[in-house]
Amino acid sequence: MKLVATTFATTALAALVLSHTPLFADAAPAMRGPDPVELVAAEKDRTARVARALWDYAEVGYLENRSTGLLQSELEAEGFRIEAGIADIPTAFVAEWGEDGPVIAILAEMDALPGINQSARAVRDPVEGKHAGHACGHNLFGAGSLTAAIAVKKWLEETGTPGRIRLYGTPAEEGGSGKVYMTRAGLFDDVDVAIHWHGDDENSAAARTSLANRSAKFRFTGISAHAAGAPERGRSALDGVEAMNMMANMLHEHMPQDARMHYVITSGGNAPNVVPDFAEVFYYVRAPQPEGVEAIWERLENAARGAATGTGTQVEWEVIHGNNPLLVNETLAKVMDAKLREVGGVTYSAEERDWAAKVRESLGDSALPLESAMEIQPYGKSLGYGSTDVGDVSWATPTVGVRTATWVPGTSAHSWQAVAASGHSIGIKGTQVAAKAMTLMAVELFTDRDLREAARGEFDAARGADYEYRSLLGDRDPPLDYRR
Repeated sequence: MKLVATTFATTALAALVLSHTPLFADAAPAMRGPDPVELVAAEKDRTARVARALWDYAEVGYLENRSTGLLQSELEAEGFRIEAGIADIPTAFVAEWGEDGPVIAILAEMDALPGINQSARAVRDPVEGKHAGHACGHNLFGAGSLTAAIAVKKWLEETGTPGRIRLYGTPAEEGGSGKVYMTRAGLFDDVDVAIHWHGDDENSAAARTSLANRSAKFRFTGISAHAAGAPERGRSALDGVEAMNMMANMLHEHMPQDARMHYVITSGGNAPNVVPDFAEVFYYVRAPQPEGVEAIWERLENAARGAATGTGTQVEWEVIHGNNPLLVNETLAKVMDAKLREVGGVTYSAEERDWAAKVRESLGDSALPLESAMEIQPYGKSLGYGSTDVGDVSWATPTVGVRTATWVPGTSAHSWQAVAASGHSIGIKGTQVAAKAMTLMAVELFTDRDLREAARGEFDAARGADYEYRSLLGDRDPPLDYRR
């Protein structure tokens, strides 16, 4: 998901960016063995094949059966040990290679978004009969993480370096909080560092936080009747939904500036002349801290109760997902920034530039110069306005991420332009950049104990001595049918 942010760079951080020198360069031993970047480059064909297959499948949250099967089969063929169906999620898995030593995890997402699809053409071109699309680039996420894990495995094997590389297959990031259930199950408790990445319209390893969030489906029930012949007998469930929405929209005026709330009516009746006895509305609430989400949430629940009382209906709700904010680790982020700069950005071929220029025409005022795909954005610490279940992982183990230009500069996530680029060669190029940066980061972590210990020290200090993990979705089971 696209995270819009305002950067607050300090003088020290700016100096680090200008030097392009890893924070722990003196502590790390000299690189030995095969070039990690070349190991990733050698996997280019596999990266493209897997990314395109996931793009074609476009499976939504908790239903990624073909997608998870493909990722697992590729890893099994490379000698990884697979544990599937973890955390009571059929499509979740952990793949591990290696013995003893540090444990470095790489996260891999795979779910698509419902209600949007697009071919790989540079103009709006919906695919008939297709009901989902990779508008957030999780096909690239999954393929790039797969590539990095395999490259790291080969480096460990060829150098004889002790350590375990793990790929976590994490379903249902889009509103299903797959990683939260995996975190809750303790699957990251023995991990030294977790690495993740995401597609974007720019290249950045900035220390960017995210908003905490919670969602729920509010279900109103009423009494059906003939809307013209006996309206006095009816109690409209849709009236309950609309009354709730009206009060929620008034609440927007009285929320903190950094908070967000949005909804869609998922069921509103089937015929105008029938008073609907069932209606449903799906709400998201976001805020920088969990306490902010919960304060707004209490008022939203009261709005639902008031709407039911005022319309003579009944209401109940089911919490679907909830994510903690991302706990950034600047010790790691600064090193990832250096690795990304070592790799460089995305360079288009003449054909890709023509394709991107055509997409750029559709972006209007948000369009950016195509050359910016080659640039690495300045390092800084910032607040992002999206949400991700990586947030919960980041409270279980030190976590670092990177974003690369897989989309035409100026493209928003969750758009048809993002779907198109995620199925195009420029998406693959951005994926290769991410895989190279993640592989370099993992190698650094396996070989530099001081870096691992410094990251853990920052992590422990940020959480505090009395920290206890608490998820924002409670003790519910994974909502395996939330996309059905």
